[in-house]
Amino acid sequence: MIGKKSFGSKLFDISNILIVIMFSIFCVYPFYYMLCYSLSDPVLATKGITLWVRGFTFNNYINVIKLKEIPQAALVSVTRTILGSSVTLFCSGFFAYLMTQQKMYFRKFIYRFVILTMYVGGGLIPTYLVMRYLGLRNNFLVYILPGAVSAYYVILIKTFIEQLPQSLEESAKIEGAGILMCWFRIIMPLSKPILATIVVFTMVGQWNSWFDAMIYMTRNNLKPLQLILYEYLQEAQRLSDRIREGIESGVKVDVSLTPDAIRMTVTAVITIPILLVYPFMQRYFVKGIMIGAVKG
Repeated sequence: MIGKKSFGSKLFDISNILIVIMFSIFCVYPFYYMLCYSLSDPVLATKGITLWVRGFTFNNYINVIKLKEIPQAALVSVTRTILGSSVTLFCSGFFAYLMTQQKMYFRKFIYRFVILTMYVGGGLIPTYLVMRYLGLRNNFLVYILPGAVSAYYVILIKTFIEQLPQSLEESAKIEGAGILMCWFRIIMPLSKPILATIVVFTMVGQWNSWFDAMIYMTRNNLKPLQLILYEYLQEAQRLSDRIREGIESGVKVDVSLTPDAIRMTVTAVITIPILLVYPFMQRYFVKGIMIGAVKG
């Protein structure tokens, strides 16, 4: 029978709980503050916000969305997130599946070469020159093709597939199924946990990416929301003046937006959508990582 905990053990448990609660508050509060500020009246918000919204209003979001760059940038971000995630999922997943096939020629060499790319890179300037030579500068495909196959995702998926019973695939091959049939009909349905994990990783990466756009894009109609956010954060005062004067919408705005309100609102517009993905993927996320990490 387990005896009662000593006073020292109880004190240790309480201290751990308090530390975790404080750490959680420190992580969550910046997002909460950003949301409160973006929903507050800009004039009242300048006086300070601690826990509550001051002068609740949606005018900040309405005026930011009216900016001519936002709708097109949102379309670019959503498109690159969906297409980029889909292409990465298929290419990395199918490549990882091929790496589990014993009959594939030079399988070990190719797999080790792919892993080597995790440790050795060409650098920014050579990469830029390659992208320009391939005609990907000012091309939407620059968001999709470079990340089609990720060595890290290949390792995770390959390790997961190797945990599956080989008898299922062998039975399908006896019935005449080919590589693609086995992948789509057997391996993919059984690999939902790890594939869902890869989808989360890829979607977050695609949605938050902005540096590649800053390097390869000079056309405004191909810039994603994150790059627009970066530019807005750098020029928040000028943007505030544009909105206040009604330059973008052609209509006078009743509320006087401040640079801080612009920063908080644009940040919220970009941050909130990707946060909504996690609740739907959470049940697959932990399971996929844990199962894929069993075998090295």
